[in-house]
Amino acid sequence: MIGALTLDQLLILTTVADEGSFSAAGRRLRRVQSAISQSIQSLEVALRLQLFDRTSKTPTLTEAGRSLVAQARRILSEVDSLQSHASAIGAGLEPELAVAVDSLFPSPPLVAALRALRDRFPLLPVTLYTEPVSAAERRLRAGAAGLALCAFRPDASPDLVAEPLFAIEMVPVVAAGHILAETIGPVSRRSLEAHVQLILTDPGAPDDAPSYGVISPRVWRFVEIARRLDFIAAGFGWANMPAHLVLPLIDAGQLIRLTLEEPALLLDRIPMFGVHRRAQPLGPAGRWFLDRLGEELRQTE
Repeated sequence: MIGALTLDQLLILTTVADEGSFSAAGRRLRRVQSAISQSIQSLEVALRLQLFDRTSKTPTLTEAGRSLVAQARRILSEVDSLQSHASAIGAGLEPELAVAVDSLFPSPPLVAALRALRDRFPLLPVTLYTEPVSAAERRLRAGAAGLALCAFRPDASPDLVAEPLFAIEMVPVVAAGHILAETIGPVSRRSLEAHVQLILTDPGAPDDAPSYGVISPRVWRFVEIARRLDFIAAGFGWANMPAHLVLPLIDAGQLIRLTLEEPALLLDRIPMFGVHRRAQPLGPAGRWFLDRLGEELRQTE
């Protein structure tokens, strides 16, 4: 039965419903009334339903007809979307955009840029991967993402192109009730080593991958930065955290910002980049998104 249906029949059905008569639909579609009537009859045969009541001078939709008109409109709308998306792809737009984002990356500018992308390219499928430390670059290299937003060493990989976006401010913090919060004056390295440090880890990284910023021999490892923040606030240990995540809790008195005797022990800023493969440049949507993200980040400075 499906093979007997045509998009043209659905178009005629919705046009008759809009215009109120077969003759008016014929004038709008520039067809003779008999052709409109024949198409509707063929549709009724294919569906095995009476779509119009013909007992009066002007045929009117039956209850079944009214229900199917609504569905026909949705089908025609989906077909229009498919054709528009196909035309855009044919004109050079990438079929989809996959972005791998380091979990350190702040959400507000990312959300704003993705909202603008949705408005600019409403038919573009988007996949967003939120990744643990270093996993965004790995997903990019595997070909599962066309763009990575992550910390990166631009001089380390000539096969990748890295565009600087901004630097995340990092803040060493501890819960207000933790013993380190009672320290008078700057905190020494020995004091940091005496307490549990909560660190981020990438379960997919090789065993010999370097660890940065690990001071204490006593560590708890977390994959999710939000979960690590929960445990910091609960007093399990100290950590170096992105300022945009902890400043509200510092202002609320839940966390204490630590001042270190040796500030160079921990990174105070982590540069973030938009990274893509040199052999596969960004398409129009990816390029537009990365530029818009840069604008959103500049507005937050």
